[in-house]
Amino acid sequence: MNGIELRAVSKAYNGRIAVEQVSICVERGERVALLGPSGCGKTTVLRLVAGLEIPDSGVISIDGCRVAADGHNLIEPERRRIGMVFQDLALWPHLTVLQHLDLVLRYASRSGAAERAARIREVLQMVRMGDRAQAKPGELSGGQQQRVALARALVSHPTIVLMDEPLSSLDPELSEHLRQEILSLHAAMGFTLVYVTHRREEADALEMRVIQLPAPRQATLTQ
Repeated sequence: MNGIELRAVSKAYNGRIAVEQVSICVERGERVALLGPSGCGKTTVLRLVAGLEIPDSGVISIDGCRVAADGHNLIEPERRRIGMVFQDLALWPHLTVLQHLDLVLRYASRSGAAERAARIREVLQMVRMGDRAQAKPGELSGGQQQRVALARALVSHPTIVLMDEPLSSLDPELSEHLRQEILSLHAAMGFTLVYVTHRREEADALEMRVIQLPAPRQATLTQ
């Protein structure tokens, strides 16, 4: 069964086309890279799958269930079991690492404090941040902040993980190290991974099937 399917999905902002008639199928548990130049709609596709944006037309399905169609979200983002790593990480400077993850679990599940604490410890160990639970983002290196963003995406047991150029701001040595950790986490957890990048070599290093999105059209919708 397809983990994610987009059929003829389009999205425009203020009349300007961002995604046009995109059709994509990603098998459950697969690793896929969305590749293409800046402005081709890679991030928009992720946001549409996550439910952070609503398609103007077309259908989005997850595990065979329609989650959005023709201008409507049919299933709310929090019910899609998706974790997302944003390009800018979106970490709150006033929250500790533990608080970032606990906030996700409070929102995504009805688990009690003890269960949440156990899951947070487990995920922080997985990303090698077990000793930094009380640190705030400003006290962490760039690589450590990336690990926090990854832990936040994984803590709620997602079936799908979306990553928007998560390694673009890191030096080559650290990027290589984190790529290997992403591969290890994927192998251990089995989630479906959709990864946005503009570098083919990064997709190849992560052994991903590549979906090439076309360069953006310079057209706007007719009013």
